[in-house]
Order: sequence, then C-alpha cells, then structure tokens
Amino acid sequence: MQATKLRGFTLVEVLVALFVMAIVALMAWQGIDGILRTREISAGQVDRTLRLQSVIAQWEQDLAAVQDTLIVPALSFDGASLRMTREADSGMQVVAWSLRGTDWVRWAGPPVTGAGSLREQWLQSLQLLGNEGGHLLALSGLADWQVYFFRDNGWSNAQSTGNIVPAAPAAPASGVPVARTRVALPSGVRVLLTMGPESGFSGSLTRDVRLVAQ
Repeated sequence: MQATKLRGFTLVEVLVALFVMAIVALMAWQGIDGILRTREISAGQVDRTLRLQSVIAQWEQDLAAVQDTLIVPALSFDGASLRMTREADSGMQVVAWSLRGTDWVRWAGPPVTGAGSLREQWLQSLQLLGNEGGHLLALSGLADWQVYFFRDNGWSNAQSTGNIVPAAPAAPASGVPVARTRVALPSGVRVLLTMGPESGFSGSLTRDVRLVAQ
C-alpha cells in the first residue's frame, strides 16, 4: 500500500495568508476605532446639550424671581451685563449675567434683607472683575449675546429707555427713601446667544422669558 504524500504550505502562501489577515485585522481595528470615536463625540455633544439646558433653566429661574424693590433697579442691561434683583430663600439678592471674552458667566450675591446691603450689593455688581466669590462659568465659546425687552407690544433694545411710571410710596415704618418715579419692568426678556466655534454648537439660540408682574 502506497503512503499518501502530504504537501505543506510554501513560504509564499504563508506570507500571503499573513498579509491578508493583517489587512483584515487593520480594517477591523479601524472600524472599532471609528465606533469609539463616534461614541465619544456623541457623549460630548450630549454633555454640552445638557449643560446648555441647565444654564438656560437657571437663566429662566433668575428672571422668574425678579422683584422690584424700589431701592435699586430691578432689571438693567448695559450692553455687557444684565443685572437683576431677585427673590431668594432668605431675602433679596443681585444677580448679574455677563459675557467676558467668550465666557458667559453668572454672579450672584448673598441674600440680604436690608436696603443698605442691597444697595452695596448692586454697586458691587457694577464693578465685578470676574474673580469675586459667587462667580460661575455658565457657558464658554460664545461669540456674542444680545438682550431685548418686550415693551409696548414689541421687542426693543434693552438699553433703550423704558416706560417711566410713578413709584409706589414706601411703608411709613420702613424709613426707606424711594424715587418718585421708576422704570417699569418689561413684560418679557429675550436673549440671543451666538455660538462660537469653540462652543460645540453652531448658529444661535433665542430664548424668550415672560416676566411675572410683582
């Protein structure tokens, strides 16, 4: 009985097989790497979106709590910062939203109960440098922002003069001097955020908030 002669792989065949397997492995790795990169990009976008939603929610909460104390302006925009007096759990506080470079920051003073303390806090909000306590980085990468007030059935520049109305008299026992007139609060506030390339977003975001009469 004649034995069957077994034929092995030649060196060329082995090299070809190794080359093919290397190509398949490289393609598989590129596919896995692409999936991981896509997942990282998606997760980053989700985080940025959640951050944006949280910041806008805080913006709306601040405006919803605005109260006119007749001591300092309740709402004021100078082109760089929007300042407001809002009700807090244990008093009144001044909150300022500002654009510093490409960073949208929020500053909030501690709640106070006295008229003098509220005036001092308002003056402090006019001289913020960005390193004071109470500062919080809200968003980064903004190119610009604009604020509008809803007055007389239309949106207008927040820096334009609003309606002047008589100020309510102070309570006899308060001893707090108030102005005879004041600027009426607008019915709503519109913010227009223009996103820069470093923000992770494109285009702009517009959000309208209706103010509740106090």
